[in-house]
Amino acid sequence: MSALPTEDNIHLRRVSAAGLLVTLGIIFGDIGTSPLYVFQTIIGERPVSELLVYGGVSAVFWTLTLQTTIKYILLTLEADNHGEGGIFSLFSLVKKRGHWLLFPAIIGAGTLLADGIITPPISVTSAIEGLKILYPALNTETIVLIVIVIITLLFAFQQFGTKIVGAAFGPIMLLWFSVIGALGLSQIVHHPGVLAALNPVYAIRLLTEYPKGFWLLGAVFLCTTGAEALYSDLGHCGRKNIRTSWVFVKTALVLNYLGQAAWTMGHLGHSLASNQNPFFMIAPQWAIVPLIILATMATIIASQALISGSYTLISEAVSLRFWPKVRVLFPTDQRGQIYVPSINWLLWFGCVCVQLWFKTSEAMTAAYGFSITVAMLMTSILLSQYLRGVKHWAIPVVTLIMLVFFTVETSFLIANITKLLNRLGILVFEWGLIFMMYVGYRGREIKNNLLSLVSVAGTRPTLLELSQDESVTKYASNLVYLTHSKKPGELENEIMYSILRKQPKRADRYWFINMSILTEPYATRYSVEELVPGVAYKINFRLGFRVQPRLNLLFRRVLEQMSAQGELDITSRYDSLARYQLPGDFRFVVLEKVLSYDNQLSFRERFILNGYFFINRFAISDQQLFGLDTSDVALEKVPLTIKPATASHDLLRDPPEQAQDPVPAAASRAERAPIKV
Repeated sequence: MSALPTEDNIHLRRVSAAGLLVTLGIIFGDIGTSPLYVFQTIIGERPVSELLVYGGVSAVFWTLTLQTTIKYILLTLEADNHGEGGIFSLFSLVKKRGHWLLFPAIIGAGTLLADGIITPPISVTSAIEGLKILYPALNTETIVLIVIVIITLLFAFQQFGTKIVGAAFGPIMLLWFSVIGALGLSQIVHHPGVLAALNPVYAIRLLTEYPKGFWLLGAVFLCTTGAEALYSDLGHCGRKNIRTSWVFVKTALVLNYLGQAAWTMGHLGHSLASNQNPFFMIAPQWAIVPLIILATMATIIASQALISGSYTLISEAVSLRFWPKVRVLFPTDQRGQIYVPSINWLLWFGCVCVQLWFKTSEAMTAAYGFSITVAMLMTSILLSQYLRGVKHWAIPVVTLIMLVFFTVETSFLIANITKLLNRLGILVFEWGLIFMMYVGYRGREIKNNLLSLVSVAGTRPTLLELSQDESVTKYASNLVYLTHSKKPGELENEIMYSILRKQPKRADRYWFINMSILTEPYATRYSVEELVPGVAYKINFRLGFRVQPRLNLLFRRVLEQMSAQGELDITSRYDSLARYQLPGDFRFVVLEKVLSYDNQLSFRERFILNGYFFINRFAISDQQLFGLDTSDVALEKVPLTIKPATASHDLLRDPPEQAQDPVPAAASRAERAPIKV
């Protein structure tokens, strides 16, 4: 097994000042901007009381400790898939422990993407609403318009990449955390008694003694919504940098929440006005406008991190066969920075719809958080399998840890159930994503399980003679097919049918390329199998789930290596071209399966396959997916017959010589005009 050149894994980097600065800019944007709306949502229009204020801060502190620090920073970051994180990376590590684990993987991914259309609007709106402190007459429609303009510019900029402006993300977030920590500390000095709120007794009393206190968990949970995205961005910065910088980030967050609580204690017995957001009220009057500007920049950075994470999630889903093939672009030469146009504008449309529907950050918080709790529960399920199956922790230890997390997250889920009525549209979008992932995975699984393979050994003499038969017009010097066969010496019936029968295709060499996905994110390995000496070869690529399958490029690099090692002469065999040492031409043949009506399927099978083929109508072609857009490609359609319909008694059977043909009837039907469903 040979390896193609690859870059060093980013997770091997040591902790450094530059690494910590980048981490602040990429990792903690979402969780770092939650003080804008979390404490305001907890207090709401309720009369201010010591139990409400102290209990709210206590619940926030212990949620950050249990969920973010212990679960994600200490435990989940250990699920390091060669430096990469995220729910699909975790799934790749544990999928061998049970086929059922695909369900928590796709549910977790779908819910993360769905709540992603709320994060930019709620963050940016919370920042812009700070203007109401200075301009109480500022109407909601104006704020909505400003937010939509900012979000539109943000999404429009994605196609150019964030390499240039990304350098400013770290310093801006460093300033952000320093400022919010200092503002909080300035209030604590005037009301040091608020430090008592760190006692977990206040959180317990809030849930048990305060009227409907348990349901406040829906607001408390918003303080940790960025934890799941934190794990997804592991590959950008590395575990050590994330853990080290979290000490500073958590300190700043806790100081700010305590500062907001200290200011709010000055209003005991009264309800806060709608324009009295404690986050902005703890700042001096002269600092409000600069703070609003800084908050807007921080929320844009938080939105950027979420958008980039969505691209990565979809890219992994495509590689793992959960998502239809979509165009993935690389706007810069920076590793890991990708752009997915279809997802970009889908998220933009969702964000604009959320903004127009909810209008205010208060209304958005009433719909925000439910999906993230589901995603966290799914991560917990996968994490339990990782700790037990990969780390080999003792069953009692894993059970105890998961019992704590499941109890906490189930409580948050129940408290967030009240938000379902406010997010019905988002719920439809969310389950649409999950359905697409399930149908995509199951549809491809059904297709791959029905591969009909034949041994190349039986056709070896035929291929050799065809290659040398000058009575057949040469189809290409090098003819390349994509194959799903992983077994040595075997290929699909449809491929052999295409070469030998549909239209005899003479070539100097035949290449059959198989691609399989590894659990490692950036591995690039391959092996070459010689099927017919000097005539037919099979290349088995084994690519990491984050490696883009640029077939043209990968294939060329393999040929260059084989040529450099003296295993292959790639010079053209045409006399006029060989004289000038020009390389031979290449032609790719892509076989596209379409669902035939000649099937007897159960309702469930037909539903899945119809859904699979319908969804794939909107996907890009294999030529685009494998980077063959500029290559010479021939497309041949083959009807997919899964359960052939029983022939009626008055139909004639095939003649004996056809029945004995090594290519079965299912393949011979490729000559007929295929019928798409």
